[in-house]
Amino acid sequence: MILSDYDLMGLINNKRLVIKPFVRNIVRENGVDFRLSNEIAHHIEHGKDFVLDPTKEDHVSSTYKVMKNTKNLVVGSMEQVLLSTKEEIEMPDDLVGFVELRSTWARHGLSMPPTIIDAGFKGTVTLEVSNNAPYGIKLNPAMRFAHIIFIRTNSRVASSYKGKYQGQRGIKLPRLLDSTGA
Repeated sequence: MILSDYDLMGLINNKRLVIKPFVRNIVRENGVDFRLSNEIAHHIEHGKDFVLDPTKEDHVSSTYKVMKNTKNLVVGSMEQVLLSTKEEIEMPDDLVGFVELRSTWARHGLSMPPTIIDAGFKGTVTLEVSNNAPYGIKLNPAMRFAHIIFIRTNSRVASSYKGKYQGQRGIKLPRLLDSTGA
């Protein structure tokens, strides 16, 4: 079941769903709009012959350059970046969030793979964004950017999220994978 604005406000008022900072106008008909923080992570140019091995620490740690306290977030044409939400969220153990790009941004040429916010997750949300347009696109911190749809699980989860991204603040770079991809 997708939760309505009425359901969401009830959860927020009862402090079962925590969003900080919270402003009322981010709650929409059937979800919540999250705004951009002032951080952006651009890929570091390694040359055409570089092949990323996500199992090697030196490869993963040298993939992005994170820029903080940025007034303008510019996503170049055909560039993929990481962004972060301004809001932090604390999910209860019976809700899952589906994060999508707001459609206006898609119409400008941006795309973002869907992201799941697991039951029990706490922190900001890192967004993976690509610009498919033939020009750069300027974003400003605090713009409404991502839309989260909340779905109640049939029962509370037996084990809340405890992964590597728990408690993240700002952009969290990709984690190191083992040779099995786990």
